[in-house]
Amino acid sequence: MSTETRAAPAHPRRIVFIDVDGTILEHGEHVAPSTGEAVRAARAAGHLVYLSTGRSAADIHPRVAQIGFDGAITNSGALVTSGDTVVVDRPLTPAATDRLLTVLRSRGIRFFLQTHDGIFASDDMAELLVTYAEELQERDAARGLRPEDSLSGLANREFPGVEEADLTQIAKAVFVSDHADGLEVLRADLGDRFQVVPGSIPLPGGSNGEICERDTTKGSAIELLLAHLGRDAADAIAIGDSWNDVEMFQVCGTSVAMGNAHAELKDLSDFVTTAVLDDGVSNAFRRLGLI
Repeated sequence: MSTETRAAPAHPRRIVFIDVDGTILEHGEHVAPSTGEAVRAARAAGHLVYLSTGRSAADIHPRVAQIGFDGAITNSGALVTSGDTVVVDRPLTPAATDRLLTVLRSRGIRFFLQTHDGIFASDDMAELLVTYAEELQERDAARGLRPEDSLSGLANREFPGVEEADLTQIAKAVFVSDHADGLEVLRADLGDRFQVVPGSIPLPGGSNGEICERDTTKGSAIELLLAHLGRDAADAIAIGDSWNDVEMFQVCGTSVAMGNAHAELKDLSDFVTTAVLDDGVSNAFRRLGLI
């Protein structure tokens, strides 16, 4: 890992791609006040700032959305928007969705299916989350924490069932396995057509993660968006903290890991900023000369 950023590109304006969970949003409901200020100041200076998240477009937290962005990569690259323009829309093929559901159900693994418009839970996943959130509420109450300070707010959230989902519009899946080797099992069962990575949000169980088609990543989405905008990857900056940010780091000219990022991601970055609630995004923007 280098302690220096790469040389500034010739283009005076940069394009920034920022992850959400663990980067803008702490794993609860908190956003550092400096983050919104930094994003707005960078955009006012002429830089472009895009969200780049594994979340569904319909599941962007209001405190994140109200910051204001030039567009978004959502569902880990399945949907790309720039302003009001849809640049990329690539749900799973019906055959891939059928294969995914067959494997998850045969292994008894709990899961969410994500479309651009919503999140749909298997029956056992919904039950697991309610139980988990109730446990968190009891723990948080004993520690004097409010529900918005953790994931315990899940206890008040209802997810429609998988049977309500339009299976022609599935973008990705999120899973929870009771076993520590859940990722390895799914990788073996699903094969090379899919990419299975560890999840970025703390969930119960032995292991958890997300599943996309192999070529649907934040990195490939950025390449398609840059081509649409006529921009060079050397102008691009990626800021993230987790496994689904790896391809984003590989594509962008400059990569920044959050202080709370996985150690392996820090090693892939050009530099490490501070943690999500310790002004991490703002400090990165200042170091990069965006504000």
